[in-house]
Amino acid sequence: MLKRTLFFSNPYHLSVKDRQLLATPKPEGETRTVPIEDIGFIIIDHCQISLTPTLLEQMVYYNVAVVFCDSRHHPQSMLLNLDGNHLQNEHFRNQIAISEPLKKNLWKQVIEYKIDNQAALLKKLDKNYGAVEAFGKQVKSGDVDNREGAAARAYWRQLMGSDFIRERKGRWPNAAFNYGYIVLRAAVARALMGSGLLPTLGIHHHSRYNAYCLADDIMEPYRPFVDALVYNMYISYPDANELNTELKAELLQIMTIDVMFDKVNRPLMVGLSQTTASLARCFGGDARKIEYPLLR
Repeated sequence: MLKRTLFFSNPYHLSVKDRQLLATPKPEGETRTVPIEDIGFIIIDHCQISLTPTLLEQMVYYNVAVVFCDSRHHPQSMLLNLDGNHLQNEHFRNQIAISEPLKKNLWKQVIEYKIDNQAALLKKLDKNYGAVEAFGKQVKSGDVDNREGAAARAYWRQLMGSDFIRERKGRWPNAAFNYGYIVLRAAVARALMGSGLLPTLGIHHHSRYNAYCLADDIMEPYRPFVDALVYNMYISYPDANELNTELKAELLQIMTIDVMFDKVNRPLMVGLSQTTASLARCFGGDARKIEYPLLR
């Protein structure tokens, strides 16, 4: 079932009764209710939002990813369920025991899918995609030649223009890309936990300070779906130069866009679960290929 994404950017008191989230505006206002089992994500983007411990317990039980924003309104931390799969212990052991050759093979698949989706987006937008597409055919095991980086340079030049630099603190619309990627990262982490995997143990990313290395790995082929959303927003709002509540709400639509798996359309949120479940099978030796959607 497609889960809902809730975005709170004003003062609210959030509580629970009869497995219903109760959202009451502060200082007073009409309380609205949402079944907790229907929620996939909650974005908390105001310092005067309060939550009851019982609500947090219920959201963990139903595997709701709760994302907390900082004073600059950027997603900063996340609440996740650490016991979301009945075979979690087995999956953790398989994940820890993965061989180096399998890691390199899986990373090769990830990069191939990422580059293919980047090329597909350029093609969809009637931009020159030949160079990016060619890099996707040159990826070796473990991407030892860094075809990912070479493709990225060509991709951003074609997508946003030769004067655009993709960097975290760069000029607009870098902030929109950043926000979309952070929301996507939270969604991938939630899907990994639901599939009984530990987001910390990556197949390529391995920083000792990164608690979501595997999420950063697995989200790569999904980035172009965010890019498509941001690009359309960039074209539709030519006077925009910073994120506001309206634009953030548009970016949250990334969870519900359709993605295609072997001629079958699924909402991206559902597709993530299919991807992470296939990864768990690869770790366990029951499959050799990660299932990713192709951008159309």
